[in-house]
Amino acid sequence: MKKSYFTSESVTSGHPDKVCDQIADRILDELLRQDPESHVACEVTCATDQVHIFGEISSDANVDYEDIARKTIAGIGYTERGHGFDADSCVVKVDLHEQSSDIARGILKKGGKEKLDHGAGDQGMMFGYACRQTETLMPFPIEAAHALAKRLEMVRRKKLLPYLLPDGKTQVTVEYEDEKPVRISTVVVSAQHQADVDIEQLRGDVITHVILPALPISMVDRNTEFFINPTGRFVEGGPAADSGLTGRKLIVDTYGGYARHGGGSFSGKDASKVDRSGAYMARYMAKNIVAAGLADRCEVQLSYAIGLSDPMSVRIDTFDTERVDETIIQSLLKAHADPRPAAIIGKFDLTAPRFSRVSCYGHFGSNAADMPWEQTDIASMLHQ
Repeated sequence: MKKSYFTSESVTSGHPDKVCDQIADRILDELLRQDPESHVACEVTCATDQVHIFGEISSDANVDYEDIARKTIAGIGYTERGHGFDADSCVVKVDLHEQSSDIARGILKKGGKEKLDHGAGDQGMMFGYACRQTETLMPFPIEAAHALAKRLEMVRRKKLLPYLLPDGKTQVTVEYEDEKPVRISTVVVSAQHQADVDIEQLRGDVITHVILPALPISMVDRNTEFFINPTGRFVEGGPAADSGLTGRKLIVDTYGGYARHGGGSFSGKDASKVDRSGAYMARYMAKNIVAAGLADRCEVQLSYAIGLSDPMSVRIDTFDTERVDETIIQSLLKAHADPRPAAIIGKFDLTAPRFSRVSCYGHFGSNAADMPWEQTDIASMLHQ
């Protein structure tokens, strides 16, 4: 058997990059709630005692951007003054302007059935992926890393471990035999904590209350190694310790590095930006191909040009796991999945304010199980 290892990571909502993603997506959701036709490219950065919201927005909505930022920060748990970053005392700077008329001209084309000929909001390529490693058709390492990070956040919020603070990271290394996950080799958890906590108590508590409940027991054995706060101290965290920026956790947001990524971020962007909508459609295509039994693994690449509705290319790679010829899969997809941006927006209802729900813990897989791009509604048609 061929033995190999693969590692993926996740982060909690208090990670500085995720603070920014959440603010951007809450702003997006509020704009869409008031005006579903809003065009949004909102970026956020944060550092010690400050948040900067900038970018381009065209909308008829009336939004208090500073209030959204402060409420988001408070909801995450940064509420204590004197620690370098809190919802009440941080400075919030807003620098937003309307969308470029050149970009708007490319998107809003006249004519076309039900506006389906509206162009893409930017050029770029997006990837979607699916495999049989988990029930959600996601790679096992990223699903395990997300499960750990979610559990770490839960025990903090419910005060099961009352000394924990908002920032945290997880990492899982999985051993494979012939490309099938067989065991978890290594687990790393870094949990921000209050200064007066004994490190050995923290390590024991994290193993008992976070790691063992979050991971499938069949994948953990006596040789699995646990590393909790390897430096021995993680008191300074969040934006006070490290700056944050939207879109800097793209691999955490998608497949944990197991599949390729086109480089475009999701958070703070409405679905006319194919960075988001194209990636959702590519995942939908790949997942339905695998769910239909046409292949055990599938990666779909879509590419777009600004102002044009039809993709420049659609590429399918089943890594020699296909059960029918890839040209047949391609023709089946063409018949049942429309990759034009306006069609994607309509099919997945992407003018609805739903995006802050996937700002943390992944846009695909178990964290997004109820999202329309995760459905396998065309699998039966592809199977025929």
